[in-house]
Amino acid sequence: MEEDKTVFFQRELKTGEEMEKVKRNVLLNPGPATTTDTVKFAQVVPDICPREVEFASLMKGLRLDLLKTVNANPNKYTSVLFCGSGTINIDICLNSLLPADKKVLVVNNGAYSSRAVEVCEYYGLPHIDLKFSVDELPDLDLVEKTLKENNDIALVYTTHNETGTGILNPIREIGALAHKYGAIFVVDTTSTLAMRPIDIEKDNIDFCMASAQKGLQAMAGLSFIIGNEEIIKKSKEYPKRSYYCNLYLQYEYFEKTGQMHFTPPVQTIYATIQALKEYLQEGEEAKWARHTRVFNAIHKGLAELGFKNVIKKEWQAGLVVSAIYPDDENWDFEKVHDYCYERGFTIYPGKISTTNTFRLCALGAIDEKDVEDFFAVFREALNKYNIAIPIRYNK
Repeated sequence: MEEDKTVFFQRELKTGEEMEKVKRNVLLNPGPATTTDTVKFAQVVPDICPREVEFASLMKGLRLDLLKTVNANPNKYTSVLFCGSGTINIDICLNSLLPADKKVLVVNNGAYSSRAVEVCEYYGLPHIDLKFSVDELPDLDLVEKTLKENNDIALVYTTHNETGTGILNPIREIGALAHKYGAIFVVDTTSTLAMRPIDIEKDNIDFCMASAQKGLQAMAGLSFIIGNEEIIKKSKEYPKRSYYCNLYLQYEYFEKTGQMHFTPPVQTIYATIQALKEYLQEGEEAKWARHTRVFNAIHKGLAELGFKNVIKKEWQAGLVVSAIYPDDENWDFEKVHDYCYERGFTIYPGKISTTNTFRLCALGAIDEKDVEDFFAVFREALNKYNIAIPIRYNK
């Protein structure tokens, strides 16, 4: 590995005394991701009450630095931290940012935008589920037609990278349409933020979101929303649909006290601060170049074995590759998974109800050599279970 990259793949940490190595697993699932040992060990800190001024200062710095991941102007945008997985962000944005007597438009071509529809249903939020095939891009003409015919739409929602398939949605164009018709634009960037470059202004985003264990390569348990501060303030007057998951209440508490309204995930925040330092040190473009190397190595390995993709490569976000199960009576995903897992590599099942797939993802502190090592093990697994190479399909 080149010298300038080794900092991002440290396998041991010295803090005055030698610390024990941690076994390194290569996670090819869509998060949590492979982490550096420096991130792991950042959690080993003296116990602290999260209401101390010292800890509030750490969270203030983290909130400010998170804006850099989407090139957001701190005079216009802010970030708000929450304790929970990525789905909490979907819940918060939808229930907090919809004015009374208005409607949500969900541009839906996958499992994670479908989850937003479910949130709307659970809260009883007026919404339109503008559904497209999971293996197709949204029809922008139909998006505009829907906005034009429904002048009560106040919030347009979609997913940047549908992690179930790997398809990249045209958020810049959808956001422009939302703004043209007076709606705000909320984007689930859980699997793209701090991986694929995002510019919150140029991409016409009002609110985006992520969790620490994804692109930042930190630990699960901390999620955050980055968005327009004036819109958050305005949302104070919107219907209160949740107590714990209200964006304005959490924002206001941070602004008044510097603290989360309720107990934060303390150790996870320390890990996230370290991960963000490593992100900024590696740099947005260099990190994206690394993930692209990994993505291309995944495609190369699958192609050499004969696997088919669900989504055209040119439509993919460069982060998730969804491969179709072979038509082979010996194929058994669980057996193949277990063989790879026992040797330090994790693969993940698909999330398409109509097609049996598995996913390989370019997240985490890994590079193309890790992918090459994985495919050597993967090939061994196929041979062990008498799965034909090249992979067979009936049609």
